[in-house]
Amino acid sequence: MVASWDLDRRLLKQVHDNVHGDIFLDNICLKFIDTQQFQRLRDLKQLGVAHMVYPGAVHTRFEHSLGVYWLAGETINKIAKYQGSELDIDRNDMKTVKLAGLLHDVGHGPFGRLYECEVLPKLGKSWSHEEMSTTMIDYIVDQHNIDVEPAILAGVKEIIAASSEHGPGKSVREKSFLYEIVANGRTGIDVDKFDYIVRDTRACGLACGFQLERLMDTMRVMDNEICYHANDYLTINKLFATRDELHRTVYTHAKVKAIELMIVDALVEANYSVNLVSKIHDPAWFWQLDDLVLKTIEMSSPKDLQESRDLIKRIRKRDLYQFCNEFYVPKESLDHFKDITSEDIVCSQKSGGLKLREEDVAVSNIKIDLTCGGKNPFRRINFFQDYESNEKFQIKDYGEKCLPPSHYQDMIVRVYSKKSHLVEAVSEAFENFQRKIFGETKQVYANPGKKRWR
Repeated sequence: MVASWDLDRRLLKQVHDNVHGDIFLDNICLKFIDTQQFQRLRDLKQLGVAHMVYPGAVHTRFEHSLGVYWLAGETINKIAKYQGSELDIDRNDMKTVKLAGLLHDVGHGPFGRLYECEVLPKLGKSWSHEEMSTTMIDYIVDQHNIDVEPAILAGVKEIIAASSEHGPGKSVREKSFLYEIVANGRTGIDVDKFDYIVRDTRACGLACGFQLERLMDTMRVMDNEICYHANDYLTINKLFATRDELHRTVYTHAKVKAIELMIVDALVEANYSVNLVSKIHDPAWFWQLDDLVLKTIEMSSPKDLQESRDLIKRIRKRDLYQFCNEFYVPKESLDHFKDITSEDIVCSQKSGGLKLREEDVAVSNIKIDLTCGGKNPFRRINFFQDYESNEKFQIKDYGEKCLPPSHYQDMIVRVYSKKSHLVEAVSEAFENFQRKIFGETKQVYANPGKKRWR
């Protein structure tokens, strides 16, 4: 076992983080940090456009990546301290996990997941930031001649590429617990969430009752997976609850989604001039793409970008798409739910009055879950009673009592009018749509059309 203190302090760089305090960067990580490709993360806001509603949310993926690096290192150090010999944790394992934490977001596009999940699909492209992260890592190594052991590099890319759909991969040494530290597709409990939950709540001025240190101090590897002390079930519940609150109050805030819809329209319209997709798999081109693309469009002069510039101007002047209403998809309809489109709303308008077109309406289909879709997340988490016990078990009953099935997953359909004078007509069409589908209105607000949220 290689202990965490077996490091030459002369080779470490001390950085003060506003969330974790003093953190120390080792030599190999500094070689990646001090590149143009990693420094690009300073121009990618962690929460996309949320800072336009929560002014303090201006932190970037740069500091988040440093935070995940630090927490990944602290976690593997703690596991190695108590189980290093038992699990055969070596220096390469520790370097791999830390480096994966540092580089896990290096392939992100502008405006968070908006680029990946909204802009590119509208332009007919399929792409993932995890795949670009692994591609970008190879590009950085080649461009800057970084001397890193092939086994470490391969392990880093495996950890990042492990998706929630397919679960973590397995390394040559079959230490699959290493894949559960940075991004855990099995339980949804990982240091990536630890960092962004604490960092995002602090930036937005929200309370955070989740204590990440407690989970890191007490976790234990059993049967090649990370398990948690039975006394920590409340801490884990707070992790899920805080994440849920962030999604409902920040990430999917009505105004945040309105701005996102406008940015998607602006970028899609500008694609033919700015070219946002033709080289999305080319790291040499992609690393030059960041949040500043919006300013580039705004300051441009070509006539074919006028519509995009007008949308950006509307965002600056707070002339946003107007919220009309929303409804929660009934739980019994979730399994066969299909995204609602602007066409669905327009086709539900009554004859007479203003004639709506699809381009007058914007629809946001929002899914919020507890990392496991419609399932109880506690059914994937194993606990142990104490450190003398070698048995692991699940606390299913607790999960079902404190997290009833109605809270495992929500689907919210939210409708906006792109023009203020059409709010009433869009709201009415949305009500008609609900009556046609459900036989009644399911919307949350009685008459929100006249309500102008800032």
